[in-house]
Formats: sequence, structure tokens, C-alpha cells
Amino acid sequence: MQVRRIAGALGAEIQGVDLGQLLTPEISTSIRNLLNEHEVLFFRGQTMEPAQQRDLASIFGPLQTHPAYGTVEGIPEVMILESTAENPSKIEVWHSDMTFRQHPPSVTVLRGMVIPNVGGDTLFASMTSAYDALSEGMKSYLEGLSAVHDFAQGFRESLAEPGGRERLAGALADNPPVRHPVIQTHPETGKKVLFVNALFTTHIEGIPALESSALLNFLYQHAALPEHTCRFQWTPDSVVLWDNRSTQHKPVNDFLPAPRCLHRVVSEGDQPY
Repeated sequence: MQVRRIAGALGAEIQGVDLGQLLTPEISTSIRNLLNEHEVLFFRGQTMEPAQQRDLASIFGPLQTHPAYGTVEGIPEVMILESTAENPSKIEVWHSDMTFRQHPPSVTVLRGMVIPNVGGDTLFASMTSAYDALSEGMKSYLEGLSAVHDFAQGFRESLAEPGGRERLAGALADNPPVRHPVIQTHPETGKKVLFVNALFTTHIEGIPALESSALLNFLYQHAALPEHTCRFQWTPDSVVLWDNRSTQHKPVNDFLPAPRCLHRVVSEGDQPY
């Protein structure tokens, strides 16, 4: 297995491993350790079936599903993320996956199925690096604060569509707003991370609304500074694994009208976060 770092803050490209095969315990442990070290791993030329992608994600723990996305027939853990000119992706901001849940995913496994010839990259940002770069005074201020994350906030465009609220009624009922600490400690690395995002976080509790809004806007801008980020250019059969607890990501929707389709599986990990 060959490992090549691609940026200072996070990200490594891995060669010499076939993710479509049954992974040995040694390889599984190596991938887990590399993910803890680099936070996002990139693999190219990976041929696999949806069930194999599901099995790959399961090495990180039990799997979750999503209330708003279609899935591969017979394999509900494999979500279909498709963007076309007729139905473009509505998510264009930095975020961590599904933080509207009390127990958000720990690891995401994303595979490129239909990739446009130009555009459609994904940006990643290290929330470990973002936390480390805060002033000591800001770290002290944020410690102990909690923020509210809401499914309705993240899917407000879909809810505003004709019939959207009816279509997502079950998801709304099953996913009321939840609270997460603004600063969290990663359960495997022990490092502190920033845990708010522009897609799902609505406000910070216990402080005035104007202060909450200004603070969140600062944190969003700080987290997306170039020195905390890396960029991945998709090719067909690329697979990306990222630690959802310590990173954010942002799709670059510059490829339409060409279509793009990705398959996603998320693991909730072995322990609460």
C-alpha cells in the first residue's frame, strides 16, 4: 500500500489496495489508522458492486440510511446522489453529513459512478486544523457551548418545492432538532475538532441571536480557509473515505448540464460521539 499526502492539513491518495475484495483484518486496520491520520483518503480505479461498497463501509461499524435520498434497489444502505440539469443538486455549502441526527455518521464512503468530463470536484476541510488555528481565547469561549442542528434547515429548498413538505413529512417527524457541542473530542484520535456547519446548524444556544449569527459566520469562514482544505478531482470508479467527525466537505457544482451520479454509504461507527 502506497500513501501520498496531497495537502498540508488533510488528505492522502492511497494506491496498491483493491477495495472491492474482502479486506483482511490487517488491511482494514491500516485503512482505519490512515483515516485517523489523514481524515480523508482517495482511491482510484476501484471496481466494485454496491454490495461491496456497503461491506467496505461496514468495517467502520453499523450503517445508517438517509430519509431524503433514493437508494440502490435491494440495498438501502447505498444512497444515490444524482445531479442533472432537470434535477440539480441543491447542496452547495460546506457541511458534515447528517449532523441533524443525535448520532451523525462517523465515516462516509463515496464512489464515483457517472463523472462529468469537466468540473464536479469536491473540497474537503479539516476541522482539526480549523480548531488548532483558533486563538486560545476563542477556544476557551467556545468550550462548553452547544449548537442546534436541524434537518429542516438543511433541506429547506426541498421543503419549499411543491409537495416537498408532504414528501418529507416522515423525515421531518423522525428528525427533530438536536444539540451538539460546538467543540468535540474525536473518540479515536483524542484531538479536538470544530463541529458546526453552514448546512444544518441553526444557532448556538445560550447567547443572543445576533452574537450567535456573527460567531457562526466567523467559524464558517475560518473553517473554509485554504490552509485547512484540499481538493479532489473525480474520475470514474474513484472512491473517497472521509471522517465525518473531523471534516467538512463542499461539492463544486460547476458541471451542469452534464450529469453526475455518486453512490454513498455512511457508518455510524463503533461508539457514540
